[in-house]
Amino acid sequence: MGRGRLRIYLGAAPGVGKTYAMLDEGWRRLHRGTDVVIGYVEPHNRPKTVSQVRDLEVVPRMEVDYRGQVFEEMDLDGVLARHPAVALVDELAHTNVPGLRNQKRWQDIDELLDAGIDVISTLNIQHLASLNDVVERVTGVTQRETVPDAWVRTADQIELVDMHPEALRRRMAHGNIYAPDKVDAALAHYFRVGNLSALRELALLWVADRVDEELADYRDRHGITQPWETKERVVVALTGAPGGEHLLRRAARMAARVNGEVIGVHVRPLDPFTHPAADGLDEQRELLGQLGGRYAEVTGADVAGALVSFARAENAQLLHGSVINSVVRDAGPIDVHVISGPEAEAPLPASPRPHRPATVAPRRRQLGWALATVGMIGLGAALSPLRSSLELPGALLCLLLGVIGVAVIGGLVPAIAATIIASLIGDFAFTTPYNTLRMNRPVQIADVGVFFIAAVIVSVLVDRLARRGLQVARAQAEAEALARLAGGSVLAGPNALPELVAELRRTFDLDGVGVLAPERGSWRVVAAAGAHVPTTPEDAPFSAELDEGTVLVLAGSDLGAEDIRLLGAFVAQLRQAQEHLRLEAEAAAAVELAEANSLRGALLAAVSHDLRTPLASIKAAATSLLSPEVHWDEDEAKGFAETINAESDRLTQLVSNLLDMSRLRTGAVPITLRAITIDDALYDAVATLGSEGSVVVIDVAEALPPVLVDPGLLERALANVMDNAVTWSPPGRAVRVEALASDNCVEVRVIDQGPGIPRDQRDRLFEPFQRLGDRAGAGPHGVGLGLAVARGFMRAIGGDLGYEDTPGGGATFVLTVPRADP
Repeated sequence: MGRGRLRIYLGAAPGVGKTYAMLDEGWRRLHRGTDVVIGYVEPHNRPKTVSQVRDLEVVPRMEVDYRGQVFEEMDLDGVLARHPAVALVDELAHTNVPGLRNQKRWQDIDELLDAGIDVISTLNIQHLASLNDVVERVTGVTQRETVPDAWVRTADQIELVDMHPEALRRRMAHGNIYAPDKVDAALAHYFRVGNLSALRELALLWVADRVDEELADYRDRHGITQPWETKERVVVALTGAPGGEHLLRRAARMAARVNGEVIGVHVRPLDPFTHPAADGLDEQRELLGQLGGRYAEVTGADVAGALVSFARAENAQLLHGSVINSVVRDAGPIDVHVISGPEAEAPLPASPRPHRPATVAPRRRQLGWALATVGMIGLGAALSPLRSSLELPGALLCLLLGVIGVAVIGGLVPAIAATIIASLIGDFAFTTPYNTLRMNRPVQIADVGVFFIAAVIVSVLVDRLARRGLQVARAQAEAEALARLAGGSVLAGPNALPELVAELRRTFDLDGVGVLAPERGSWRVVAAAGAHVPTTPEDAPFSAELDEGTVLVLAGSDLGAEDIRLLGAFVAQLRQAQEHLRLEAEAAAAVELAEANSLRGALLAAVSHDLRTPLASIKAAATSLLSPEVHWDEDEAKGFAETINAESDRLTQLVSNLLDMSRLRTGAVPITLRAITIDDALYDAVATLGSEGSVVVIDVAEALPPVLVDPGLLERALANVMDNAVTWSPPGRAVRVEALASDNCVEVRVIDQGPGIPRDQRDRLFEPFQRLGDRAGAGPHGVGLGLAVARGFMRAIGGDLGYEDTPGGGATFVLTVPRADP
């Protein structure tokens, strides 16, 4: 018995019709004579989906008890025992209740397939593991249930169920997807047009990639080597030589016209040491990524053959600027585009000029020149009295030591000058006749000649050794700098841009580095390091464009061509840092907007309920008083008047809290601090509670120090907290208010013996519009603003408001009030 076949209906979002399509396919197969059952279907109470079940057999679900709740899951063993030809199993990414044999439903489906049962299932694109993080960035919703892409790709058929975002939103608005009470929230968040368009694009691209894989497999199975013009692919041969950037941009334009793909390929020779890659390959690879292409490397002795083989395997066209004849000859039906190269492009605007790296610092070179001239003449003069004992060979050896010293200190050019001077000194002072430049002995001529050649060779070798040491040191410094950049140590936090600029200045030992941004016809310094930062790009010896019109400017040390790669890495990191900061700003703005939307929604919900209730009471009492059909006695009329008065006070308090919260949100709370006694504030707060203040018992320690507060704000905060405690205290139980002095504050505790606050709700205790289970109309804080306003006022005057459990049950709110200085 072979493995069953898997068919998946893939959708971009809930509601596009995956389950409907699955059931419709099952019904058609049933009426063609196939044994079809429903292993599991989740219609989500959608009438059209429920009606689509029709006469399909349904395997009863199994009930699983987990933590006191009963959940329904697919009866895997029941489906296996029934062993139909086709099983319909909805929601492939579903996570099973803990305790079942498999953790995921796709693992259940895998068992059905192993049993030889064909399976038709459904899946949303956000559940694919490779796209999980992308979907989270797009929608802001984390998908906990994922399916491995590799397993999904093993499906025999994947069919996209597509729907335009506006059509899907209309289906949502008509109540065909979610219940009516969830429609508005869904349309405002997950089902926004932008979100749906992005999810749809992800689904289309994923399915297109899957189709591309199937086409490649088909060509491999049938031995088809000729390119098929299904999707345009442009292969660009990259070597790192100048002109590669022009090729890439031209290829990107060609591919964009036909919605194709750009592939950059570098042929790595079999012997990379004799044919090293050019320095520009990394820059070209980076540009390829920016253009949306992909990079590949192949190894081969024949560059043209390797390129043609790669292009044939990729079913692509080929662009190249050289190796033309061999490529055209071997390409066959592959289109070959020969692109003329532009003039040499610099990898960075205003790039540094190439120059041979200096081996020594200017100060050492000056010292070398002094030793080559004055020092060598002085050495010759010191050796002259010893010429009878040293003779010419000994003198030349001593002079050779001097030349070596000059080469070590000053470099090659001073060493060559020292060699010439030393040769003249040897001829003048140590060959016969003495004190002349004539030599009458051939062996002396040979000695001086050999000395000259040996001194030149030694100077060159010493200079090369010094250059090699410089290259090693430069490579080590470059590697360390790149490691720091790659490790992100200079990219963390809001100071990423200044830190990168400072790191760039330290790495290249520059006088000044800055990032300039255009502003009203001039330039503004965004980030800078050093004392001499150019104020315009024209003033800078070197500059490079960053994102959004900003420019990196450098001043100071003479940068060479060997610094370009590292400088390019810094430019890329600066661009990345700018993008990171921009995304953080957008994320912060999105969070603020989301909070504002949440606050607006909560405010509307609160106003619609908690303002309507007192208005209804006032309306009913006033209507009763004004009714001509009923005669009310004096006590009844007084009762109606008291109702109107109490509900008016309630409305006034509600509106005050709303205004207070608005002022706290905008920072528009006027504060006037002065020293008062805490006793006055407590009794004034109790007085604002009216008759409800009779259950408040104040217990204040003697001789409490004065506090520095805004009396009005402290009184409002105390009144809100006391009113909350009175509201939740059981009938007949007093609310205690205690006050004690501590080191730098006075602590006021408002203690009730009510139900307290559940632990899972304490994090939201002081947030606006958090009702935390209070009953409708429970005091003036039914909209959940009283505690939020109280904490806001306390923090505005330099204090705070916190929560503790009351021993034996209840809530204790602790107001920390700042003391006045003696």
